[in-house]
Amino acid sequence: MGAGQVEIGLVVNGRTERLLVDSRVTLLDALRERLALTGTKKGCDRGQCGACTVHVDGRRVLSCLTLVASAAGRRVGTVEGLADGDRLHPVQQAFLDCDAFQCGFCTSGQIMSAVALLQEGRTGSDDEIREQMSGNICRCGAYENIVAAVRTARRGGAAR
Repeated sequence: MGAGQVEIGLVVNGRTERLLVDSRVTLLDALRERLALTGTKKGCDRGQCGACTVHVDGRRVLSCLTLVASAAGRRVGTVEGLADGDRLHPVQQAFLDCDAFQCGFCTSGQIMSAVALLQEGRTGSDDEIREQMSGNICRCGAYENIVAAVRTARRGGAAR
């Protein structure tokens, strides 16, 4: 190991991964560059847009602000881990059904946030959905369709 290098183990989408990385590498960069999981997007790289949202131990985090070393020994979930083979996660399906995206750049972060807030039970009203999703920016302005998708997934029992 070189200076500043750390060896870490983490579970990504149910699979154990071992990485030797510089201690300053973010979870976002490790996912994209080391594990080729490119569904998580690098938007602002400042924690302001939510495009990089993933789950760590079931909680949503901004992977651009999270050092991969801090995820050692933890469970990380990305958008690639939601589907069950060819069967989309109910939130992914709802996003398709409700046309809740335009350019698609923010979609993976939006979906990961939606899955988490459904699991947290924070989808009682459209206003609550908007508030809970407010950390995810959609430059195209598909917000009403995103709220509709979360509402649709909630009605379909997507909190799995």
